Amino acid sequence: MKIKPLYIYLPLAVVLLLFLFIYTNKNDKSAGTIPTGNIEDKKMPQDSIHEKFTNPLSESPSKSNVTENAKHETEMLKKQVEEHPNDTLKLKEYADFLSEHNPKEAIKYYDKLLRINPKRIDVLFSLSFIYYNQGNLSKTEELTNKILYYDKDNVKAYYNLGAIAASKGDKEKARQIWNKIVTEHPNDETAQLAKSSLAKL
Repeated sequence: MKIKPLYIYLPLAVVLLLFLFIYTNKNDKSAGTIPTGNIEDKKMPQDSIHEKFTNPLSESPSKSNVTENAKHETEMLKKQVEEHPNDTLKLKEYADFLSEHNPKEAIKYYDKLLRINPKRIDVLFSLSFIYYNQGNLSKTEELTNKILYYDKDNVKAYYNLGAIAASKGDKEKARQIWNKIVTEHPNDETAQLAKSSLAKL
């Protein structure tokens, strides 16, 4: 089955898929606001490992230097989490980093954050992003419904339900969801995305 991306919270962009957008919040450390980001464009992750490569005068990225830097960054963040196991900011930073470099491991830390505070919308978005890219649409839908349980007016999560439906091949359900967004939230940026997605169904 061909997977199409969601619109979801992100701090660090990873797998770039076709057709739809994914919004995610990888920089916000609170649970309240959800900045958006379009990862359909192929962009280098904006983390401490890759940031030096955005300068054209800096060293070009290679397997060896990125791997070494990633290893060093992983060790540093892991140590901070071990020293402060209940520091949610450290946990979130480490989980976000792992979501780029080791998504399966990141799930453990996002789950720990949700045990501390199950209403973390940003964490639920991040987890749904990982499961979506793994092709686990059932888990993605479950997490998206949790977002809507805690925040029933979250248009981004509602949009994602349409993306999940489209990925499952249920174009009619996706069309209904996206048309509702366009009708009920015409001034929201998500409405523009919904229009674009409708045109591609």
